[in-house]
Amino acid sequence: MASTETSTHCPYCALQCGMKLRPVTDGTVVEVVERTEFPVNRGALCGKGRTAPAVLAAGVRLTGPLVRDEGGELAPASWDEALGRIADGLRGTRAEHGADAVGVFGGGGLTNEKAYALGKFARVVLGTSQIDYNGRFCMSSAAAAHQRAFGLDRGLPFPLEDIPRTGCVILVGSNLAETMPPALRYLTELKENGGRLIVIDPRRTRTAEQADLHLAPRPGTDLALALGMLHLVVADGRVDEEFVRTRTNGWDGARAGAMAHWPELVERLTGVPVPQLREAVEMFCGAGTGMVLTARGPEQQAKGTDTVGAWINFCLATGRAGRPLSGYGCLTGQGNGQGGREHGQKADQLPGYRKLTDPLARRHVAGVWGVDPDSLPGPGRSAYELLDALGRDVRSLLVMGSNPVVSAPHAGHVEERLRSLDFLAVADVVLSETAALADVVLPVTQWAEESGTTTSLEGRVLLRQRAVMPPDGVRSDLEVLEALAGLLGHGKGFPSDPEEVFDELRRASAGGPADYAGITYARIAAEDGVFWPCPDEGHAGTPRLFLERFATDDGRARFVPVTHRAAAEETDAEYPVVLTTGRVVSQYQSGAQTRRVAELNAAAPGPFVELHPRLAERIGVAEGEAVAVTSRRGRAVAPARITVTIRQDTVFMPFHWPGEGRANSLTNPALDPVSRMPEFKVCAVRVEAAG
Repeated sequence: MASTETSTHCPYCALQCGMKLRPVTDGTVVEVVERTEFPVNRGALCGKGRTAPAVLAAGVRLTGPLVRDEGGELAPASWDEALGRIADGLRGTRAEHGADAVGVFGGGGLTNEKAYALGKFARVVLGTSQIDYNGRFCMSSAAAAHQRAFGLDRGLPFPLEDIPRTGCVILVGSNLAETMPPALRYLTELKENGGRLIVIDPRRTRTAEQADLHLAPRPGTDLALALGMLHLVVADGRVDEEFVRTRTNGWDGARAGAMAHWPELVERLTGVPVPQLREAVEMFCGAGTGMVLTARGPEQQAKGTDTVGAWINFCLATGRAGRPLSGYGCLTGQGNGQGGREHGQKADQLPGYRKLTDPLARRHVAGVWGVDPDSLPGPGRSAYELLDALGRDVRSLLVMGSNPVVSAPHAGHVEERLRSLDFLAVADVVLSETAALADVVLPVTQWAEESGTTTSLEGRVLLRQRAVMPPDGVRSDLEVLEALAGLLGHGKGFPSDPEEVFDELRRASAGGPADYAGITYARIAAEDGVFWPCPDEGHAGTPRLFLERFATDDGRARFVPVTHRAAAEETDAEYPVVLTTGRVVSQYQSGAQTRRVAELNAAAPGPFVELHPRLAERIGVAEGEAVAVTSRRGRAVAPARITVTIRQDTVFMPFHWPGEGRANSLTNPALDPVSRMPEFKVCAVRVEAAG
C-alpha cells in the first residue's frame, strides 16, 4: 500500500475534478483529500466525489467472480472457471452463428486504455462489428453536429477557464448545479466579471436560479427556439457579415431555414413569449463575446443533431465561433465520455477518432495492430439498435462498465432482450442490475486501484494514478481482456500494463483527428493534463481550437440548413403530458455505485415525479403521494414532488433507479437519424394517482 498521498481524479463526471487519495487504517480503503492545485476544480468536490471511496468498502463491491450454477443462481467461482466459461460462450456463439452474433457493450466511464483495448479485442479477437457503448446515449448528437459544422468533435473547443471571461453564456438544457456542482463557479465568476447568463430549461432549476434570463420552452422544442433566435438576429441586422463571408460556407440555406421560423410561430411552438426571445438575442448580441453551451436537454432528442446544429448556426451567424472567448461547446456527461468514443469502442470508429470506413485509417490502425486491414469488420449497430438485436441477431454479449437495464431507453424491453441471450458476461465493480442477469460476473478494479487516462469535457487528457492495491480476487479490465484474448488464441497484443497500452494508443491515434501521439504519462503528471490534438512530444497541446481555421478541408465552418419538426411522440388525449428526465446531485447515471453510498442515499433516497401544483390538483395527489406515470412502453410509480418550478404540461423524473420507479421504463427509443441518439428527453405520458 502506498504511504503517501496520490494525485488522481474523481471517478464520476466529465469534469474529472482533481483529488488526492490517502490510505487510512480504520477499515476504509482510502480517504479523499483536496487537491487545490488542479486548475479545474481547485480542490472543490461534490458529494459524489467526496464519498467515492465508500464504493470500495468490503460488502459493497464485488470481490470474486460469480457464475450461474445449475439451479440458476450466481455462485462464487475461480477466475479460471469464470474466464473459461466466457471464452467457451463467445467461442461457441461464433462457431454456431458467426462473428457478428457476438456483441460487446462498453462504457463512457472506461479509461482511454480500456476503451482502446475493448475496441481492439472486439475487432481483432472476436472479429465482430457489433460493438458500441453507453456514451452513444450521452453526447453523440453534439458530436455529429460538431463534425458537420467544424470537421472535428471535441466537447469544448476552449478550456473552462475561458467561460468567466466571455460576455454572455447561453446554457441550453443543463443543470450544472446538480450535474457538475464544482463547475457552477465558472458561471458565478462570469456574472462577477459583468457577463450575462441565459439558461434554457423547461424547469427552473438551481442553475436557472442563477440566470439573468430563464427561458422555459416545452420539451422537444429547443430546435424551434434556436431558429427563432437566429431569425431575430437576421431581422435585426445583427449578422456578422464579414465573419460569415470569410470563415463559413452555406449561410444562404441556414438563413432561409431561420426566416421560416418567425417569432410568433416560435412562441406558439415553444411557449416562450416573443419579448423573452428578443431579450435573449439582445443580451447575447450586445456582449462583445459569447458562448452557447448545450447538454443532454437538446441533445437527447430524435432531432438532437439538428438542434445542436441550429445553435451552432446561431453562433456562426453572430461571429461567436473560432474567436477568443467565443464559441459553441458541449458539456460532456460521463467521466470519459470524450475519450471513450475517440479510441474505438464506438460502432463506427477506430482509434484517434478515425472513421472505420476510411481505407487509410484502416490501414494505419491495422499496421499498429499487426493485422490485415481487410480483416477488420465494418461499422456495426448503434447502442440501442445493438441492445434491441439481443437474443436474435446477437446471441452473446460482453458488457464492461455499463448498466443498460437502468440506463437504456424502453428499459423493460432492453431487460427482456438481455434475458433472451444465449450467454451474457458482465465485468463491473458492483453487482449492477445488468450484472445480476449475467451467466458470468467478473469483479474489476475501480479508479483508486488502477492507473489510466481519461479525457475531460475540455479535451484535456488526464492521468488517474493507483493509490492502493485491489482486494485479492479482483482484476483490472485490461487483465480480463488479456486473459480472454489468450484463451481465444491471441496470446500477444493485449498487454495489461496501462502505460504500455497507452503508448500503443498514441501510435494508433497518430495523425488522426484526436491525435495523442505527443502525450505521455510523464507529461500529463507534470502539466496537469495535456489538451489534444498533440502530434508530438515537442507540441504544447491545443487548449483552444479553430482560432485560425476550422478542421474542414477548406478551413471554413459549415452552416447546415435545419428546420423544426415535432417530437417523435407528441401528446394527445390519451397521453396528454410531456415527460422529461435527468439527474439529481447525489446520484450518478444508473446509480449502480452511488446507490450503495449511505450519505448519498440519505440525500436522494429514491425516485420521484416532479409536477406543477395545478397538474397535481387536477389528478388529485398531494406531496409525497404515489403517482403513476404511464407511456406507450411502460409504467412507473414514484412519490409526487410538487413545485412551481416546472411547466404545467410537463413532469420530470430522475433516471437513477431500477424497479417500479425506473424512469427509462417510459422513455422513447426513437433515434436521431444521424447520431442514433434515443429521444430520452421527450415522450408523451399519462399521469394519475397510483391508487
